[in-house]
Order: sequence, then C-alpha cells, then structure tokens
Amino acid sequence: VAVGISVTDAQNQALVREMRNLRKSGIKVVTIDSDVDRGTSRDARFAYLGTDNVIAGRELGRAARGLLPEGGRYAAFVGLKGAANAIERMRGFQEGAGAQFEQADYLADGGTADVARKNVRDALDRTPGLELLVGIWSYNTPAIIDIVKDLGVREQVTVIGFDADPPSIRGMEQGFVDALVVQNPYQMGYQGVRLLKALVEEDQQTIADILPEHGQSEDGDVYNTGLKVVVPDESSGLSADLFDAGTQFLRLSEFQAWLKKYGLQGS
Repeated sequence: VAVGISVTDAQNQALVREMRNLRKSGIKVVTIDSDVDRGTSRDARFAYLGTDNVIAGRELGRAARGLLPEGGRYAAFVGLKGAANAIERMRGFQEGAGAQFEQADYLADGGTADVARKNVRDALDRTPGLELLVGIWSYNTPAIIDIVKDLGVREQVTVIGFDADPPSIRGMEQGFVDALVVQNPYQMGYQGVRLLKALVEEDQQTIADILPEHGQSEDGDVYNTGLKVVVPDESSGLSADLFDAGTQFLRLSEFQAWLKKYGLQGS
C-alpha cells in the first residue's frame, strides 16, 4: 500500500515512470534520503524526507574554508556520481568552499569498499601535496582514514566528510578526521514511515503536521531532517558562527551523548 524509495539515480526515467504508475494505482510513494530530479519528476512522489543536500554540501565547504583559509587542491569520493544527493552535495560544497579550492579528483566507487580505498590511494598518488580529502557518502570517510593511516600522511592532509559511521567516529577520536557534516537518518526513517502511514489512513492532520505547506509553496513537499557539524573535542579551527543558524554545531563528546540518548551507534 505504500513505498519509500531512495533514488540512487535522479536521471533514471524508467524508475520515475514506475513511481508514477505506482501512484496512479493508488500506492503511496515518498522518497527518503535521495530525491528525484525536482525540476522534472517531483510529481512521481508525494514528498521527499531527508537532508537538503545543497545546504549540507555548502556546510561541508564552509568547514573546508574554515580549516584551510588559503584554500588548496582537493579530491572528493562518492559511490555514484549520478545520485541526486551526490550531485547536490558537490554543488553545495563548491559553493561553500569557494574559488580558492581546486578539484584535483572526483572519483566514484560504485558502492564497493575496496574500490573506495583504491580511489583514495590513487588520488594521493596522482596529486602529490594534495591538501584536502572529502568523503561524500558515509563509507568514503572510513576509506580515507584507512589509506591516510596506511601511507602515514595525516600531517599533510585535512579530512572531512558526510555522516558519522562508527569508523568515522573512531577516526575522529583518534585524530584522523577534522569535521563531519552529519544527517539524521533516524528522523528520515521515523518521519518517512509516519507520513506513509498517514497517507494510507488518510490522516490529514498528521500529513499537515509533517508538511504544513504541502501544495502551498514550491518546496512544501520537502521535509528537512536537519544537519549537525561535528568537530573534535580539542584543537578544531571551526566554530558555530561559520555555519547556518539552523545547523547544530557539536563537539564530538556532545554528539556521542546525543547518539547515546537515542540508542544509536552512528548517524
């Protein structure tokens, strides 16, 4: 009766057609975490629940600028370049970082951990003196950490990334990660199921609680689950005033206390 979809390829028109067919047949459809192309296909789902990935990318770019005020060359790593969240995060990152940062590499791994690590090694080999390594998907930062440790180049590179997988949290504890922009997948799951249930039951009050401007504004079909910027407890060059007012700025120990509150290992 209801389907939640994370769209890994925003340009996949076959997927969009099937989503529209589901809706025509009466099945409720929402996207979670990664959306369709909103310019051409937002009618294929009722709503999107997740991160505003352009803003998230912008916050990561601001972190880069705060850590490396003079800029530098960077390599970024992702699973699939065509995914909507990858496209939007990279666009936002470039906006937030500014023209003083030069992209030396942007490599995709297809979701394969071994390829993710190889990509980091290859980027460091190709560009001696690379200043910044950027993880775009959750497992990319742990891959960066592994290779930085293996090569012993921590003093030469700044490491930032998205999400807080347990290996990324441990990496920050050990001094291998300078900043993480963290989403709230708990709320994506919770609110996504809550909305689907309300749609199936025609619970208009709950739908309005989640999406008060649905049908009334351009982005009334988007539920933003929020962002956190997490930095080490000690010796970070970043501060809350560098980021949007709506983004939570947390030291690692504060973030770990938040995880413990909800019984989570990562976010």
